[in-house]
Amino acid sequence: MTERDYYEILEVSKTASGDEIKKAFHRLALKYHPDRNPGNKDAESKFKEINEAYEVLKDEQKRAAYDRYGHQAFANGGMGGGNPFGGFEFNFGAGGFSDIFSQVFSDFMGGGRAGSGAAYAQPGADIRYNMEISLEEAFSGVEKEIKIPSSVTCEKCHGHGTKDGKEAPVCPHCKGTGQIHLQKGFFVVEQTCPHCQGTGRMVTDPCPDCKGNGFIRQEKTIKVKIPAGIEDQTRMRIPGGGEAGTRGGENGDLYVFISVKDHPLYSRESANLYTRVPISMCCAALGGKIEIPSIDGEKIELSIAPGSQNDQVVKVKGQGMTMMRSKGRGDLFVKLRVETPVNLSAKQKELLEEFRSISQDESCQPESKSFFDKVKDLFVA
Repeated sequence: MTERDYYEILEVSKTASGDEIKKAFHRLALKYHPDRNPGNKDAESKFKEINEAYEVLKDEQKRAAYDRYGHQAFANGGMGGGNPFGGFEFNFGAGGFSDIFSQVFSDFMGGGRAGSGAAYAQPGADIRYNMEISLEEAFSGVEKEIKIPSSVTCEKCHGHGTKDGKEAPVCPHCKGTGQIHLQKGFFVVEQTCPHCQGTGRMVTDPCPDCKGNGFIRQEKTIKVKIPAGIEDQTRMRIPGGGEAGTRGGENGDLYVFISVKDHPLYSRESANLYTRVPISMCCAALGGKIEIPSIDGEKIELSIAPGSQNDQVVKVKGQGMTMMRSKGRGDLFVKLRVETPVNLSAKQKELLEEFRSISQDESCQPESKSFFDKVKDLFVA
């Protein structure tokens, strides 16, 4: 158990409402979630603290005990300080000995739900959607419409599942707590109420459109704006784009996982682009100009220096990918592949033979001369 103040951990004041505490928890849990911080021990520790603080402050009874006794209310498994019931106060009303015993036993075991009320509004589930885009779309950014089989809040009953569109009445079996207590001899067992499935409410007159569910299954269309410069395997969050909440609960979120397709010419590393371009033997020897397409659809005129070698790399500044949240661009790196001619005609062979005969001076091929000089030295040794 952490010794830090629970309100400080959730970054809220001691007078914060339940909704404010819930929103703070969702924001911080998303920020420090292990999936977003792989291998980060500090984030993992903070995530555990956030969950611990929320488990106490979201429950009115636990929060009241914490406000009065602090962490001591939960020390030694719930038995803290001089209070034999761990800092909790109980209302011994007209419920009888059985109700008193079941409440004390439940709190002693860490339940503490009796009389606190069940969560009526239920948030919707999150949805994952895998989207594949081209490298050109990743460069310029794109807006796409996607269709998702999902649930939407029933408009007729406003998500309550009732025929009159109002909140469902409190469950008479659990008195709205969502839990029932079964006494088995000396022990009291707490269970989810089977009549209301733990919601604390019962829909006795269901909405005819959603059959009491509070939501309707249908395909919904969402526009997703992909920013320019987005990288492969990026995850985008669309708040409220997930499954509909029930009984007035918030919608879940939509998570779009971006996959950038392989490009026939370019490979990508961060904001830089890489490509291989074949050039003729004559162009490599004499120099020249070639045109290659840019990722933005324009043409790039590339100057080839005389004497260019195979696998030599030419850098073209500012012709790479767009950088996210920046006006700048990466660079383009072009690797030259000198192509040896094949399927020569008789005339071409004749000219090459003539070139070979007049190229006995090894100064025009310094790399070959250096290599064979080393070979000669090995044989002499």
